[in-house]
Amino acid sequence: MDSGLREREHLLALKVMRLTKPSMYTNVPVHCEAQDLPGTIFKESHDADIATIKGVYNFGLGDLLVLPQTFGNIFLGETFSSYVSVHNDSNQTVKDIVIKTDLQTSSQRLTLSGAANMPVAKLDTQQSYDQVIHHEVKELGTHILVCAVSYSTNAGEKMYFRKFFKFQVLKPLDVKTKFYNGEDDTVFLEAQVQNITSSPMVMESVRLEPSQIYTVIDLNSVSDDSNKLNSEEAPTENVFGRGSFLHPNDTRQYLYMLRTKPSYERNHKSASMVGKLDIVWRTGFGERGRLQTSHLTRVTQIPTDIKLTVSRIPDTVPVETRFPVEFKLKNTCERKMDLRLLMTKSKDGAMMWCGTSGRNIGVLVPGSHLDLKLHLLPLSAGLQSVSGLRVLDNLSGRTYEFDNITSVFVYSCDQSPFTSNNLVSQTIE
Repeated sequence: MDSGLREREHLLALKVMRLTKPSMYTNVPVHCEAQDLPGTIFKESHDADIATIKGVYNFGLGDLLVLPQTFGNIFLGETFSSYVSVHNDSNQTVKDIVIKTDLQTSSQRLTLSGAANMPVAKLDTQQSYDQVIHHEVKELGTHILVCAVSYSTNAGEKMYFRKFFKFQVLKPLDVKTKFYNGEDDTVFLEAQVQNITSSPMVMESVRLEPSQIYTVIDLNSVSDDSNKLNSEEAPTENVFGRGSFLHPNDTRQYLYMLRTKPSYERNHKSASMVGKLDIVWRTGFGERGRLQTSHLTRVTQIPTDIKLTVSRIPDTVPVETRFPVEFKLKNTCERKMDLRLLMTKSKDGAMMWCGTSGRNIGVLVPGSHLDLKLHLLPLSAGLQSVSGLRVLDNLSGRTYEFDNITSVFVYSCDQSPFTSNNLVSQTIE
């Protein structure tokens, strides 16, 4: 009976090992007071360890590398590398060896090697045939590595066997997004990226790949004007500094500004598709990971018939001094409008419009706009809101109200403004 079992045993042995980089040896130093019973025993034991750095007792990181003892964790976006070895343990030559490796996930089966490779003609006794496979992991959950080996004996008998290796793919980052509707058809995207692994990582890049509807401006870099010499543009630097180091459980926020392309301004249904976040990071020994989110979507605002844009307004003005404000009024609907401008007092009474209320400002066909230059008189100091504009369409009889259009800082005459008199652009619908 024992001889029969040996006859059915395979002539080849299959070994599969994961290829990972080593880690640094760590040793937690133990401290005690000099007058305590252990005395200098802990320090002497630490210095006697060959893996510790001599003369640096408080430093826990050693100067030796430690080979991995377990399979370890595999995170989404990393590259899974495996070493597959077939060894001839028998005392006879084996022919036509074919090794096929597949990766089974919850949704698909991927062939990693062996589909197009020619069979190994022969494998003599005590010889091995090795191969290394690589695969970028793109799914979470359970993965099964299926290794199948087929060969022929000297007698021409076809032999076949398989082995299965199961492992879990974990989530390395937690990504949360928020959308803010800004002025003048702009959309701000805030992306919160959290490291949920147990080891630190360096964020190499976090980019937003917009859909064909939007253009994107990355707001995560600052210009160094002090280094600007004869170049047209100042060099930029990441707001998080060089390296962009992210500890476990730390969260970093990234900000992007999107603008709708002119050809898609009226396609509000497709404007909900924003784009994808592409994140690239590196771990302790430089292992590269890459993660791309699914399509980000946002809830679009219902467009109004008319849009009021602030073209020019000062940041700061003195109290009881009239100042100009320039507006742009645009017809965003599909019908013609005959408009009349009404100016009312703000609710708090801090700002007064100067000029004639109820005057006709012209006819606007769909898609056209007109420029308005009005004046305001601030009556109180502080941050005051610009409100109280009404636009009446004589053709439809509808009245459009514009309150809280923008804000301006009003200072008293015995104070100096804390900001320069820059000009900003804002929009309200």
